Amino acid sequence: MRKKELDLVLAPEVAFDAAQLEHEIFKSASLNPKDVTYVHRVKRSIDARGRQVLVRVRADLYLDNPPAGVTSPIYTYPDVSHAKQVVIVGAGPAGLFAALRCIELGLKPIVLERGKDVRSRRRDLAAINKEHTVNPDSNYCFGEGGAGTYSDGKLYTRSKKRGDLERILQIFVQHGATPDILFDAHPHIGTNKLPKIIEAIRETVREAGGEVHFDQRVSDFILEQDEMRGVVTSDGHTYLGESVILATGHSARDIFELLHTKGITIEAKPFAMGVRVEHQQRLIDSIQYKCEDRGPYLPASSYALVHQTHYNNKQRGIFSFCMCPGGFIVPSATAPGEVVVNGMSPSRRDSRFSNSGIVVAIELEDMELDKYGPLAGLRMQQALEQKACEMAGGTQAAPAQLLKDFTNRKKSKDLLETSYQPGLVSVDINQLFSEEMAYRLREGFKAFGNKMRGYLTNEAQIVGVESRTSSPVRVPRNRETLEHVSIKRLYPCGEGAGYAGGIVSAAMDGERCAEMAALKAGVQVG
Repeated sequence: MRKKELDLVLAPEVAFDAAQLEHEIFKSASLNPKDVTYVHRVKRSIDARGRQVLVRVRADLYLDNPPAGVTSPIYTYPDVSHAKQVVIVGAGPAGLFAALRCIELGLKPIVLERGKDVRSRRRDLAAINKEHTVNPDSNYCFGEGGAGTYSDGKLYTRSKKRGDLERILQIFVQHGATPDILFDAHPHIGTNKLPKIIEAIRETVREAGGEVHFDQRVSDFILEQDEMRGVVTSDGHTYLGESVILATGHSARDIFELLHTKGITIEAKPFAMGVRVEHQQRLIDSIQYKCEDRGPYLPASSYALVHQTHYNNKQRGIFSFCMCPGGFIVPSATAPGEVVVNGMSPSRRDSRFSNSGIVVAIELEDMELDKYGPLAGLRMQQALEQKACEMAGGTQAAPAQLLKDFTNRKKSKDLLETSYQPGLVSVDINQLFSEEMAYRLREGFKAFGNKMRGYLTNEAQIVGVESRTSSPVRVPRNRETLEHVSIKRLYPCGEGAGYAGGIVSAAMDGERCAEMAALKAGVQVG
């Protein structure tokens, strides 16, 4: 195998233009395109540390056939119409990738989704934004593709040891994602493109003989002694399988309640809560890129911030979460009487606004475990979301405050234009949180203002509450087999079970659970 490795430092207008980039790669390698059998673009990342923004590109040029795994493989899915069945609860990334992996291993997945398909789901999202009506089974969290469908579509993860990251990205590309996600250091798909990709994955499952059912909310489990045999849905349907993969997402509170009621072990888990902060994207660009106009080639800039706060001798981190450059704030409540906000971005990230969760770590000692047991974190979330709804008037309008006013404990007379469609209500958000939480948020914003000059300003505003950062509950499982610690043939999976933190990590966890379910069914996993 002969190859030439390149590390290039390029201007943005070269690095983000396909034709110019290809020309520069061959020029730098001093090679004729006819002499190269394959160009593997390994990584593209922005370097904004200096006075001028540059882009670093790594590429490998193969002069003969590249090794297996370098070129994007095409994954094939055999007919499993008459194979052994595995029930998968939830059609988010964990559930869908579990289904694809089941098919590869010769098992028939039965995917049950409480919400609607992506097209039908849009009507329920419109009702939240325009009519302030929340459908508990179809919203920004529930429905085909899960919460990730209507999100920024971020595809990077710190959990690379948990699975094959490249494989996940390649499967997304096979189902319609741009190949750039294999190349960019911080890949994302965008909320406008994700629905079609999710539909394509669903059709792959069905064409291979698997099943995907919508409007099927699980209301009971079928247990035989200490083994899970299937589930019952709210309309009375029964679904049986060799195993049940529980991939319900971090907001399926009724599932946590059901597990607890049935005596199936669950645990309270640390998580984080706070607010969304919304700036004009041009302001963040000017801070990060050190220029007034980023131009047509550089993408909307993002940031990552963290600070340690101290209150009553307790240290807690405050940090940015799910930063959405060029994005929108969206209502993510899953029941009437609560207000929850989240962020999303289209693929072009071309909104005038940027937003990010700014959240405070919630540890077990911060919860009322004596009173609520393993549901203590969930109850904490609910109480804050209900208070936010009450303070903002009982609709999906969200409580908000200008950023500097918040740190000065001053109610804002007027608010700014916002991307949040249901609207904002001016309140003193210090009154929404406990004194400890409010103090930590104020200290965090002050620290962030020192790290990013211009960040702490009344040209930005905070919107509450960002409370669904991760599951407040863990469904414990055996580290080796991934089965639940006390119920056999039950595979807690993904974000809802406490084992993932985003689209890619959830997808990888779904694949691992599918592999363990296959082993349980007597299938050899290679």
